Amino acid sequence: MNGAAAARLRHVLRGTTGAAALAFYDTLAPVHIEEMIGSWRGQDLPTGHALDGLLERLHWHGKRFDSPDAAHPLVFAAGGERKVAINPAFVPLALVVRYRPLLRAPLLPSLFAVLRPLLSTQQPKARLRRMEYRGVVTATMSYDALPIDDVFRKVDDDTLVGAMDARGLEAPFMFVLRREPRTT
Repeated sequence: MNGAAAARLRHVLRGTTGAAALAFYDTLAPVHIEEMIGSWRGQDLPTGHALDGLLERLHWHGKRFDSPDAAHPLVFAAGGERKVAINPAFVPLALVVRYRPLLRAPLLPSLFAVLRPLLSTQQPKARLRRMEYRGVVTATMSYDALPIDDVFRKVDDDTLVGAMDARGLEAPFMFVLRREPRTT
């Protein structure tokens, strides 16, 4: 891992502001689409964003990129080693942001676990393209059914920082992806 970038990442993962997270993000190198292929473990980068902690409460595992045209943006742990991809079309992002205090309800993870089989999909629900964001052309995952782009920058070959840019959000939701070992 790039020593300076790795140290800065460890620092911002303890909690930071959205502006400081974006300033760090802007120092990182772009990512090529070929580098994205594989499975990635996700983690929030806490900035005080309305979505901070939500995905992890619901047992978000990360993202999977099978090819440039076959991306799975929301992969969740489903017990044991099982992982389930969720169709983001069923995520009411505007309602999530508007009623975010309800997302802290103690029963939400249990409710999501019950609904997860109904929301799951085997089909990819996003694709990778190179797009310009904050002045840099880099690998970007565009969701099929929602106005969302996850834009990636590289800490090293196995660690990425993502900025979820979505219509209706005042600031991007920031997260980290770490490459999982390839299985044969």
